[in-house]
Amino acid sequence: MQTPNQPGIAIIGGGPAGLMAAETALAAGHPVDLFEAKGSVGRKFLIAGKGGLNLTHSDPRPLFDRRYREQGVAVPAWLDAFDAQALRDWARELGVDTFVGSSGRVFPVDLKAAPLLRGWVRRLRERGVRFHVLHRWRGFADNGALVFDTPAGEQRHAPGATVLALGGGSWPQLGSDGAWVAPLAAAGVDVAPLQPANCGFDVGWSDFFSQRFAGAPIKPVRMALAPDQGEPAWRQGECVATATGLEGSLVYALSADLRERIARDGQAVLLMDLAPGRDHARLLREIEAPRNGRSLSEHLRRKLGIEGVKAALLREVLDKAAMDDPTRLAAAIKSLPVRLASARPIAEAISTAGGVTLGQLDDSLMVRERPGLFIAGEMLDWEAPTGGYLLTASFASGVVAGRGAAHWLSR
Repeated sequence: MQTPNQPGIAIIGGGPAGLMAAETALAAGHPVDLFEAKGSVGRKFLIAGKGGLNLTHSDPRPLFDRRYREQGVAVPAWLDAFDAQALRDWARELGVDTFVGSSGRVFPVDLKAAPLLRGWVRRLRERGVRFHVLHRWRGFADNGALVFDTPAGEQRHAPGATVLALGGGSWPQLGSDGAWVAPLAAAGVDVAPLQPANCGFDVGWSDFFSQRFAGAPIKPVRMALAPDQGEPAWRQGECVATATGLEGSLVYALSADLRERIARDGQAVLLMDLAPGRDHARLLREIEAPRNGRSLSEHLRRKLGIEGVKAALLREVLDKAAMDDPTRLAAAIKSLPVRLASARPIAEAISTAGGVTLGQLDDSLMVRERPGLFIAGEMLDWEAPTGGYLLTASFASGVVAGRGAAHWLSR
């Protein structure tokens, strides 16, 4: 099959990282072709913004940088090129103003993702980006050309430089299915196994709890991973009981540590403080107060506000002897040990850990052993909690990779 040679840059993947790489490369004066497996770009971006697009976070640096865990040096280097303020300024150029919420998270004024995406894609088209939808990347031909499956059959493209921005492995129905792992590995690119991140966890509730309380919000609550030694590092927020376990923003914030503990020990013990506004001494006094004929459940409801799903959690974990012992009950309310058996499947996760290892890339995110090939976004081996950190770094990596591809082609 004839492979047309193109002087420009190919971007594969139409998420934030890919679109930003296209914009950056185009601004440097190079022709850009963007290939997307689905019928339209930005599908995961739209779904992520369905309940209010959390674009970035107002944390100052270097506090912002510390959200990237083991990659707390590599990812901040991307942010040097395009940080949270740059992202807000960029959105404003597209006619989308932002505001800082009470949690420090940054949202568009209208909270919507669609107007931002529509304006962005329209601007890219007007400036000359050529979009090719329904083009699923299958790998490299023997001569290095990009191979695509399309409705018209196999097509090949041989650009001067390529940026892969195909996402991780979560939400496969929206395009981030991890199918790129095999062809990249076959091409000699080192890929760390994909794992769920910002995900829920299975507990193995009783049938009663599962049927009665699935979907129940648990708030306010504090959580911490049970430490090997020392004091727990508590975080306060909220989560949701599911039919199989727990999920929600507070669980997501701890998910990397929980996942690693399960990998090490076969389980993770999550501590839950069901009464974050009361100390242990006060709890004990209230539990020991006269019941005046009331049941324990009614007593806990009236004196401590422990009812519904919180009361059910206590009975799920504690035996009758512990429930009847005020000292043990008070201790459990302040630090209830819930044993997590496994993370939910990767397809259900908000994002993924693992991916193309950063050690084989240069500072422009080019694969050293495959000059002209750049990687961006969730394909890379890094992770971050929700709250705008994940999306900000995805945008920033697209800037770095797009700039690198443009520089490579200029050379």
